[in-house]
Amino acid sequence: MMTKALSRGLVVIAGLLAGQTAADPDPRPADMAVSKTDPRLIRVKQFFQERDCPAQVYAADFITAADQHDLDWRLLPSLSFIESGGGKVAYNNNMFGWDNCKLKFRSTREGIYRVASKLGKSRMYRKKNVDQVLKLYNPRREYTTAVKAVMSQLGPAELAQAGVF
Repeated sequence: MMTKALSRGLVVIAGLLAGQTAADPDPRPADMAVSKTDPRLIRVKQFFQERDCPAQVYAADFITAADQHDLDWRLLPSLSFIESGGGKVAYNNNMFGWDNCKLKFRSTREGIYRVASKLGKSRMYRKKNVDQVLKLYNPRREYTTAVKAVMSQLGPAELAQAGVF
C-alpha cells in the first residue's frame, strides 16, 4: 500500500516537472530582432508607457511579429489597445480578444505571434488591406474607426522614413 502511494506521488511530481520544462517556448524568430533605435519600437513603448499599459514590455514583439508577417506595424498594438486596454484586461494571455477571448495562449508573447501569423497567413486575412482585415476581425463600423484612430496616434505607416523621431 505504501509503495503504491509512493509511486503515485512520484508520477504526479514527474508530471509537474515535465510540464514546467515544456511550458512557454519562445516563438520569437532569433534572426528578426528589432533595433533598440527603431523609431517604431520607441513609439510603441512610449504609447503604452504614457497609458500605463502592461503591453509596453512587448513592444519589440509587436514590431517583430508584424515584420515577420508583413503587417502594418501599428495594427497589433492598436488591436491590443482596443481589445484589452493594452493588456490591462487581457484574459488567457489573449490581449487581442481572439476567438471572443476563448482562445488561451500559454503566454502573452505566444498570443502576439499566433495572432500575427493568423492575420498574415490565413486565407481569411492574408493579402487584404487594413480596412478589409478590420472588417473581418470585427464587422462593426465603429470598431474599424476606433482601431484606425489608435493607429493614427501611433504615427504614420512609414514612421522611419517620415523622420518623426
